[in-house]
Amino acid sequence: MNVQTQPASHTADATTVEEGLAIQQAQSKFDSKAATDLAMQNTLLTPRFYTTDFDELDAIDVSPVRADWDKLMEQMRNDPNKGHFRKTEDWDAVDWENMDPELKAEALDFLISSCTAEFSGCVLYKEMKRRGTNEDIKELFSYMSRDEARHAGFINDALREAGVAVNLGFLTREKKYTYFRPKFIYYATYLSEKIGYARYITIYRHLEANPEHRFHPIFKWFREWCNDEFSHGEAFALLMRTDPKITQSFANRLWIRFFLTAVYSTMWVRDHARPKFHEALGVDIDWYDMEVFRKTSTIARQVFPIELDIDNPRFRSGCERMNRAAIAMDAAKARGGVGGLLGRIAAGANAAFAFANLYTIPVKKNEVPENVRLEPAF
Repeated sequence: MNVQTQPASHTADATTVEEGLAIQQAQSKFDSKAATDLAMQNTLLTPRFYTTDFDELDAIDVSPVRADWDKLMEQMRNDPNKGHFRKTEDWDAVDWENMDPELKAEALDFLISSCTAEFSGCVLYKEMKRRGTNEDIKELFSYMSRDEARHAGFINDALREAGVAVNLGFLTREKKYTYFRPKFIYYATYLSEKIGYARYITIYRHLEANPEHRFHPIFKWFREWCNDEFSHGEAFALLMRTDPKITQSFANRLWIRFFLTAVYSTMWVRDHARPKFHEALGVDIDWYDMEVFRKTSTIARQVFPIELDIDNPRFRSGCERMNRAAIAMDAAKARGGVGGLLGRIAAGANAAFAFANLYTIPVKKNEVPENVRLEPAF
C-alpha cells in the first residue's frame, strides 16, 4: 500500500520554505493593504530586503570550521521547533477593539516591523538556497529560510486577529531590494540575529517574572523563537570564521565598527518611538536597550575583534542625539513645504553628526576565542 504524505496546512508544520510560502500565499486574500503599505516603506528605520553576490557566497569552503558546522547542521536538521509556531490553548484573546489607541498603533507597528524583518531573512536565505550549487551552503539556507517563513507566518496569524496582515507575496515582488556584498550581509545579518535573540530573551525573562505585563500572548513563544535567532547567528559566525580577513583586516574592522554603530543606534531610535509599547511591557526603554546591547556585545566576542564601549558617556548621549534628530525629521516631513525641507536638512545634519560622534568613540579590543560556537545562556 502506498502512503502519501499530506502537505502541511499550517506554516508551523511546513518542512520547507516553499511549503511555508505556499500556505502564506493562500492566506493572502485576507491580508490588509494598510499593513502591507507600512511594510513596503523604505526608511532608515524600516526592515529592508537584501540581495548579494551569490556566486561569491557559493564559493565558500567551510572546511576550516567543518566539525562545528556539522554539529550545527545536525541541530537544524532535527528541527526542534517544528510545530511550535501556532496558536494553542495558551494563546490568550486580545481585546484589540478596546486597547488604548496609542498602544494599539505601537503594538501593530512592532508586529508588522517584526514580520517584515523575519520575511526579509526568509527571502534572502531562500534565494541563497535557490541559486547555489555548494551543498553546505544550500543546506544551511534551506533550514534558515524555513525557520524565518514560520516566524513571519506566525506573526501574520497574530496580525489577522487585529484585522490586519502583511501580504508577503506582494512584498516579495514589489519591495525594493538593497545590494550588499556578502561580507556586509554577514555583519548585518549576524548582528540582526544575535540582537534579535537578546531582545526576545530579555522580554521573555522579564515577562516570566512579571506576567501581569504580558499584554499579548505572542510573548509566550519568545523562548523557542530566540533560540532560532541564536542558531542562525551561529551559522553566520561560522561563515565569518572560514576566512580570517573577514573580521581581522584593518578595513573590515572599520566596517564591523560601522555596522555595530548603525545597528545599535537604529534600535535605540526605533524603540524610543514606541513609548506606550514599552510602558505596557513594564520596562524602561533606556534600561532595556542598554541590557540588549550588553548581551549582544558579550555574544559577539565569539567572532568580532572589537566591541563598542557602551559605558562611555558619549555612547548614550550620541544615541539620544540620534533620537532627537529622528523626531525632528518626522516633524519636518509632516510640516512640508520649504520650512519642512530646511528642517529635514538640519535634522539630517544632526543625525550625521550624532552618528560620527558614536563611530569615533574608542572601541574595546577583543581576543577572539579559538572555539567559535556558543550556546544560548541568558
